[in-house]
Amino acid sequence: MIIINIDVMLAKRKMSVTELSEKVGITMANISVLKNGKAKAIKIDTLNKICKALNCQPGEILEWRDEDE
Repeated sequence: MIIINIDVMLAKRKMSVTELSEKVGITMANISVLKNGKAKAIKIDTLNKICKALNCQPGEILEWRDEDE
């Protein structure tokens, strides 16, 4: 299972969901879907924009966890 840790990076960067939404150009609703782990997919372009806005690497946002654990 892939976990998206946008909330962790937002806290580290002291950035609001609103600010991230504006910088990335996607709706707050879509960021909430990502934050809450409800997303089925994420475009590489969107991931790139999020990383640029948060000044981070994809591995700081994406985490893999074994579903069996």
